[in-house]
Amino acid sequence: MEEIHELLKRIGPGRMTSTAYDTAWVARLNDVDLKLSNKALEWISVNQLPDGSWGTRDILYYHDRVICTLAAMIALTHRGRRAHDKVQIENGLYALDRITSGATQGLASDPNGSTIGFEMIMPTLVAEAEKLGIIKQQGDRILGRLSKLRELKMQKLAGRKINNLFTPAFSSEMAGLDGQSILDIDNLQEENGSVANSPSATAYFAKYLKPGELNAMAYLHKWMDPNGGMPNVAPFDVFEPAWTLWNLKLIPDLDAETIRLCAPHLDILQRQWDPNTGMAHTSKYAPRDGDDSALTFETLSLFGRTVDIQAVLGYEEEEYFRCFALEANPSISTNIHVLGALREAGFEQNHPSVQKILKFLRSTRKNTNAWFDKWHASPYYATSHTIILGHGYDREMCENAVEWVIKTQNSDGSWGFYRPTAEETAYALQALSIWKRAGHKVDDGVIELGLNWLLEHSQPPFTPLWIGKALYCPELVVQATILSAIELARKTI
Repeated sequence: MEEIHELLKRIGPGRMTSTAYDTAWVARLNDVDLKLSNKALEWISVNQLPDGSWGTRDILYYHDRVICTLAAMIALTHRGRRAHDKVQIENGLYALDRITSGATQGLASDPNGSTIGFEMIMPTLVAEAEKLGIIKQQGDRILGRLSKLRELKMQKLAGRKINNLFTPAFSSEMAGLDGQSILDIDNLQEENGSVANSPSATAYFAKYLKPGELNAMAYLHKWMDPNGGMPNVAPFDVFEPAWTLWNLKLIPDLDAETIRLCAPHLDILQRQWDPNTGMAHTSKYAPRDGDDSALTFETLSLFGRTVDIQAVLGYEEEEYFRCFALEANPSISTNIHVLGALREAGFEQNHPSVQKILKFLRSTRKNTNAWFDKWHASPYYATSHTIILGHGYDREMCENAVEWVIKTQNSDGSWGFYRPTAEETAYALQALSIWKRAGHKVDDGVIELGLNWLLEHSQPPFTPLWIGKALYCPELVVQATILSAIELARKTI
């Protein structure tokens, strides 16, 4: 348990891998902060992938690669002075052509759909890249068709003002240079100087809306990685401790020292709980959401902390529970986590809210009996959480999901939708162990084989699988998931 104890001493503000997308926006800031811009530009230069693209190295998630590659090419064009920069742009262009060569290959094939704000941000980048001469006019190609979709959405937003109370602020850069009228510029920043805790949106703000604004620049300086990279979001001081503690509480009979080290984090979460709206992913963000509220409620309840379930119930819609207001499509994992919250609140199977979620989950599972969620690239995340939180409510649904998990184990014991990863293997082991401990049949050999593989692959770096504007990895949350799975599997077999 020593590793778990060390982890609990490190969690707090949130530790996340850098993304090429957010870093590329900061690289544009040469006219307001040359030193910051140069560090970001160097990160972009060093982190081009062998095929010429930018984005997550280990897996090909098309939306991630497209938006990261185009953002990086634009940054290099704005700033590039060396022949090397021109070569990188040319290689990026070849990669972009390959990725977007056809709607049925490329973008349309990502099973979870687009990254956050893609349909609004990407056309803005495309238009800029066309003007800079990086890419040809897209017309009816897939990137060109996205521009027409943005035009329709911008028309719907006409007359409205996006401020820090609305989630579209997270993608403020979608406004580009032609749509800034939709932004309430004087009321866009959070207390910490950021725009929605997004480095890319904040860099856009500091470049085009209020050039060099001191609080925005202080925020960007604070969250830049020593190597010059920028995260997808910062801070996330609710998400990291809540998800970490939730994973650790899956371990039976936690020792006294672990419970003691959890207590300060629980105190903070409990103090931040709003009885009307619950939680956001961070204490420095105005819009609250159903996912963080539900999982935080469950985590606090599991540790014996009492908060009011009414905040979670406030996210209930006619057919499901929402994550954010005005969201285009519901989140699978949000509904799964609400189910866990309702269980901890004592809601029985026949309660209308429980039945609503079960019906929603049955209708959204794939014919493989797995689930894909818009916040995570792997089906093992949503599917394993369904088994863990739903096994007391719908045995048949969970039993089918367990069969899928077992069937998709690799011969070496690992799991992975794109390639074997420690994170996905941990999810599978958590689900199978919980299922077995609930009295159902799982061959010990399946768990043991997975455990042996995970023990050999439990150290970072971890593959970014979480969906933001690009793919990212909340490193300490993933580490907590792995440590939880190892201890849980050991105690199960």
